[in-house]
Amino acid sequence: MERGRLLIFSAPSGSGKSTIVQYLMQEHPEFRLKFSISATSRPPRGKEQHGVEYFFLSPEEFRQKIENDEFLEYEEVYQDRFYGTLKSQVERQLEEGQNVVFDVDVKGGCNIKQFYGEQALSIFIHPPSVDELRRRLEHRATDDAEQIERRLAKAEEEMSYAPRFDKILVNDDLSTAKAEAVALLNDFLRHDKE
Repeated sequence: MERGRLLIFSAPSGSGKSTIVQYLMQEHPEFRLKFSISATSRPPRGKEQHGVEYFFLSPEEFRQKIENDEFLEYEEVYQDRFYGTLKSQVERQLEEGQNVVFDVDVKGGCNIKQFYGEQALSIFIHPPSVDELRRRLEHRATDDAEQIERRLAKAEEEMSYAPRFDKILVNDDLSTAKAEAVALLNDFLRHDKE
């Protein structure tokens, strides 16, 4: 079986990244896309199962794996609450011929790209403007004004990382952005076979 490749998507909140990634995964089975299964130190919620939604580890287990350099990227969101991507899990998925999708923050995206180099395509989904991003976040109506300001400040910092990505996809029109994403994946995944 042909080894899979990696697709890294990063973007500021409200850029439409999750919408585009879901579209690619649901409407384009020919790409053989699968999310990487992350590890976390939080307990399972509801019907979540170990090895399905996440690998559930204790904070001590997580720290041990950090010490052993077993993560591609990780973050301590707050004390003892870790999230990360295990190298062994990604390797298993690649060996099974899956094209592994990462929906990660900009720093995680840069780390994964650096580790995998040409085996990975990193795509930064860019909002048309900060004003449009503000409009989208306000339209969502999930955050109060203070949270929106925090998200916008974070978005400006995240947008400074865009030049480090292989491709920048500006999402000013969702159907155009979806079509551009399909073309990028087609080119990257087909290029491997030539």
